[in-house]
Amino acid sequence: MRKSKSFSARTLDANALKSFAHPLRLRIYELLDERGPATATGLAALLGENTGATSYHLRELARHGMIEVAAGMGRGKEKYWRVVPGGFTYGDAPPDAEAASALEVLLDDLVRQRGSELARWREGASRAPAEWVEASGFGRRSLRLTVEETAELRDQVLEVLERYRTIADGREAEAAEEGRDPSTGHVVIHFDVLPLGAVPEDEAAGQEADPAGQEAGPA
Repeated sequence: MRKSKSFSARTLDANALKSFAHPLRLRIYELLDERGPATATGLAALLGENTGATSYHLRELARHGMIEVAAGMGRGKEKYWRVVPGGFTYGDAPPDAEAASALEVLLDDLVRQRGSELARWREGASRAPAEWVEASGFGRRSLRLTVEETAELRDQVLEVLERYRTIADGREAEAAEEGRDPSTGHVVIHFDVLPLGAVPEDEAAGQEADPAGQEAGPA
């Protein structure tokens, strides 16, 4: 089976994985990704933290190439930080036990973030402009494929996403000089390929069972 192509600018190494797997750093990155460039002071206000803490974690994210100073923004010593364009991938499971544990934390947080974003849109779509609602979509497909077909499907979809990410990254560079185009908005695309049929049924059944061994129902 062929390995997944790389559709990101970089793969996080073991040190970056361990550094990123921190609740506050994950939240800071999430806010920068969603809202755009921000200062340590602005992030501190959003997170209920002190500026010293957000400044420290911003520097740590920058040290591992996750974020960078947004050129042309801020006055004097004030720094605006932004997500580094091009994206990143976690790569394969690292042999380092501590890094492997950090990767588990990051993957669990990815699941949390996706659930949160789906819930936010489901609850808030009725208040969004009609044209954005019409352009949105929920999708799920259950297919019977070979390993090779599954990998090919994954790569083809990721190639499409990469094309649009390149367009979006170009807009971010223009926004630093000219301001954001008001016709654009923050759009999240979730994409997963889950060969659930490859999971042994006894394990799947065990995970789905009520831990108390009782049928769930209203009290």
